Amino acid sequence: IEAEVQRRKQLIHQSVERKAIISKCYKRKHPEVYILQDSFLAPDFLEIVRYCTSSDAHLHGLLRYIESFSDKRIYRLPVFTEEFCQAFMDELENFEQSDMPKGRPNTMNNYGVLLNELGMDETFITPLREKYLQPITALLYPDLGGACLDSHKAFVVKYSLREDLDLSSHYDNAEVTLNVSLGKDFTEGNLYFGDFSQDPTPMPKYIEIEHVGAQGLLHRGGQIHGALPIASGERWNLIIWMRSSAIRNQLCPMCNKKPELVEAEGFGDGFTETLEDDAPETVNLCALW
Repeated sequence: IEAEVQRRKQLIHQSVERKAIISKCYKRKHPEVYILQDSFLAPDFLEIVRYCTSSDAHLHGLLRYIESFSDKRIYRLPVFTEEFCQAFMDELENFEQSDMPKGRPNTMNNYGVLLNELGMDETFITPLREKYLQPITALLYPDLGGACLDSHKAFVVKYSLREDLDLSSHYDNAEVTLNVSLGKDFTEGNLYFGDFSQDPTPMPKYIEIEHVGAQGLLHRGGQIHGALPIASGERWNLIIWMRSSAIRNQLCPMCNKKPELVEAEGFGDGFTETLEDDAPETVNLCALW
């Protein structure tokens, strides 16, 4: 266990080193995709954001714009244009074929790209989270810090017949997750969702949800889920784990204990150090919802 702890402490330093090499040496094929623009976003998505930022926005009004599934608080909505998805995947493939050092998303996904190492955090993912996604999550997930998602981890995962086919049941180190299907052509590979991680049942009920190109699924990070095997083709997914320090500073979502923090670079898994004098008062999250 101690060896694994030390390995994980080294991950952030290795990532910083890779990012510096990529920034200096990698030649971008589509430099325009690194800076978020409204033209990348689906018109229906922009309409949803306009509603959520209006003075009279409320949850039931938002639900008229998006698709919801069962009672599990899983929602599907358009996010990007198909043109952007194609250009973005072309850029990712160009990077994959380069000789640049590459970190992989996590221990479950062996193929994909960490977008902070590619240099997309500050110019793309952060404004997407702050300006466009947070107004939506504020209405959908107020009990999970949806109005104050102040950090993230963003990566792209790749599934193909010769590489990763599926993804086993798990839950995310996030308060809210956005999972966008970028393409390409593929068959099968539906996502499945079970119980919330804090409320497991002896016989969990799962629902399957089809991935639609250029559309995203919003769900609670603690929702147990996975991806069924694809039968043909190749699929790329953009995953954004969004985190609220106001929530996780009180209770770590992975171990359900008060977090003991160590110094880290970057977002540090979304935790922030709170001075004792500034410690927030206890809030009844159930009452907020």
